[in-house]
Amino acid sequence: MISKKAQIGLNCKIGEGAIINDDVIIGNGVTIGAYCLIDDGARIDDNVQIHHGASISAQPQDLKFKGEITQLYIGKGTIVREYATLNRGTAASGKTVIGENCLFMAYSHAAHDTVIGNNVIAANCVSIAGHVEIGNWVIIGGLSGIKQFTKIGDHALITSCVMITKDIPPYIIAGGKDVKYEGLNVIGLRRRGFTSERINKIKSVYDVIYRSGLNFSDSLKKIKSEIEPDEDVNNIINFIEHSKYGIIKG
Repeated sequence: MISKKAQIGLNCKIGEGAIINDDVIIGNGVTIGAYCLIDDGARIDDNVQIHHGASISAQPQDLKFKGEITQLYIGKGTIVREYATLNRGTAASGKTVIGENCLFMAYSHAAHDTVIGNNVIAANCVSIAGHVEIGNWVIIGGLSGIKQFTKIGDHALITSCVMITKDIPPYIIAGGKDVKYEGLNVIGLRRRGFTSERINKIKSVYDVIYRSGLNFSDSLKKIKSEIEPDEDVNNIINFIEHSKYGIIKG
């Protein structure tokens, strides 16, 4: 069932049994598989692929939600695999935002008011709670859960089957039973064009944070006084200084 009020771009493919409700805007070249729900508030950019059985922009699973008009934005080129569920926002922010060229694998979930950057991969059965913020180029291993209001920095790699309850700084690998710092995401950084010099400088920052024996506050003071600032260094410092729940331990 496709509403006549929905706005659908050129060269779109819509599978059998798909439901597209009134307040929906779909760009060009979008593919929607069989028996998908594209609910009110969906704003889907060009060349997005949504595989069969996915639920897009359904009402938030939040008892505070009172039917307010909100949106879910999906950026260009993002792929949503079978039975994934992406919910629209609540009055808290008014929207859920998914970036460009992301991949949400089967049965993954992004809750209300999340903000997810570009080129993010959420593997099978990843569950992202409400109000989570995820940077660019983040990879989240299968069966992992992310607590509401937590943040994950750019280029971080989260291993499988973990529960994230504190913030994950940029450029690192986080994993283990209690989710700790496991080193830099060196392979990922190299794949994205980071030079050895750049990677080594990022490592020197995290050596102070996680290897020096200093608390996080004193670590930041040492970094500011001893390491030449650049984009990466400032990104790490700003992330930690603005962390609401604190970052993971080493």
